Amino acid sequence: MSARILVVDDEEIVIRSCLRILREAGYEAEAVRDGSQALRKIDEGDYNVLILDIMMPGINGLEVLQRVKEAHPDIDVVMITGLSQVETAVQSMKLGAFDYLPKPFDPDELKLVVERALERQRLLQENLDLRTEVSSRYRLENIIGSSPQMQSVYRLVAKCAPTNSSVLLTGESGTGKELIARAIHYNSLRKDKPFVPVDCNALSENLLESELFGHVKGSFTGAVANKKGMFEIADGGTLFLDEIGNIVLSIQAKLLRVIQEREFRAVGDTRTHAADFRMIAATNKDLKAMVAEGTFRDDLFYRINIFPIRIPPLRERRDDIPALAFHFLNVLGKELGKKFSGFSDGAMNVLVNYNWPGNVRELENTVHRAAILATEEIIRKAHLVNIIDALPQLDLEVPKTAEELKRVKKAAREKSVEDIEKLFVLEALKRNSWNVTRSAQETGMQRANFQALMKKHNIRVRETE
Repeated sequence: MSARILVVDDEEIVIRSCLRILREAGYEAEAVRDGSQALRKIDEGDYNVLILDIMMPGINGLEVLQRVKEAHPDIDVVMITGLSQVETAVQSMKLGAFDYLPKPFDPDELKLVVERALERQRLLQENLDLRTEVSSRYRLENIIGSSPQMQSVYRLVAKCAPTNSSVLLTGESGTGKELIARAIHYNSLRKDKPFVPVDCNALSENLLESELFGHVKGSFTGAVANKKGMFEIADGGTLFLDEIGNIVLSIQAKLLRVIQEREFRAVGDTRTHAADFRMIAATNKDLKAMVAEGTFRDDLFYRINIFPIRIPPLRERRDDIPALAFHFLNVLGKELGKKFSGFSDGAMNVLVNYNWPGNVRELENTVHRAAILATEEIIRKAHLVNIIDALPQLDLEVPKTAEELKRVKKAAREKSVEDIEKLFVLEALKRNSWNVTRSAQETGMQRANFQALMKKHNIRVRETE
């Protein structure tokens, strides 16, 4: 749909000229001759740009500008000024005008300023759409994982997100601590402000200080210009310090002061700046043990540990592995331009029984590698060569008597049957989009019996019925 533009001027020649230029450029242009008419039109219609003369009888252009920006801030206003009205034009910019055109102006000047205004609106809308998409991505219901352990995490996130309290996320590497940190941010009142992650593990002491606090030109060798720090960039939003346990004691002391005083100084600066940000920290280390050892400040620990959340490793929530694996396969299939139908029973058995020392990140990498290796629509056990050798073997002693042999054979059969049962349930759920009723019907089982198998193998899904 063409952009709608309203021209407001009391001179007929200006109106005719503007309408001709704008319509020839493909815009839907209308015109009125005074401020009162303009305000009525704007309240009734949906305009993108307002071309507004400053000097008009009745309500002048500056008053119209003020009232338009108060009621319709998304409309860009371009002021038309005479040569003697430059100071007034500057005042209009302070009141929110997008730009001004001094009379007389040529057609190209008018078209250019309108194009710039519409381009700005397009970029703002794209930015808004992107923020909405990102915010939607980190809604709790969109995070993969329905196990009881993750449900507990979601409940804690829902409780702390609306507050400004500092949060400490603990868990092994690869468990998704940054994902949970983003979920807290995008479900908080600060969601429209920046989420600023800092990897404390990747920077030396001097670089980390400059990264956090910023620096002024000439403060040290190589500081050729002023640089904003992450405290300043995160203003109004959330600062996420990943692997905070790797920060040295000297930086810990400065960080503690920022958290306590809510102010900071850039490296080499004498001025103090306010620090309005929410702190979320994460670590894979035992900070309490580090406090006892003297490698982490106890006062900083108590400051950041106001609301602790432990993210469980993947081996403690095996129920989530099939859903995560299918999610990664779908995403990677689109990226690689391949169509996948799923995993073979053998492949899924490998994924579910592997201990995943690298957690969710390792699972994603494993599925990625398998997706590249696969030449058909299904991922098979052979595509998981990087983890097959690490699978736990059946823990049975070598029998010494005939009775022991019978017992071991029985245990082996039971283990095999249990594995098949679990895969049977998981595959049925997968084929039926994790709907329990449809899965039971498809397999020819009573819903209660199917649920009993789910309970036996600790398989849980989020009901949508």
